[in-house]
Amino acid sequence: MATLSKKEEQRVFEVIDQVLKQVFGKDATQLMYQYLERHYSWSQRAFSEKIDAFAKGMKEFLNSGAYVVESKILDSIYSGCAVRKAEVAERDFASQVRIAMQKA
Repeated sequence: MATLSKKEEQRVFEVIDQVLKQVFGKDATQLMYQYLERHYSWSQRAFSEKIDAFAKGMKEFLNSGAYVVESKILDSIYSGCAVRKAEVAERDFASQVRIAMQKA
């Protein structure tokens, strides 16, 4: 699967940040970022570059709640692209993000 361009990575980061803040609020989102930064040794901006690791870290932090957050992130991404969520539903979160961003 092709990697995302810098512009696509920026858009993914913006969507992730927006959804996390909507779901958890600013303070809890910051706690999650700090957890991911400590456990994976990369900055917030790297989350969209390493979407597979981000998804893994989010599952570690949120357990089953990660699926709800992933769904909200995907809904937001899909709202601005030509592919529909149902078309790639059998794929994992990171693959869906990449496909959707390339079709946006």
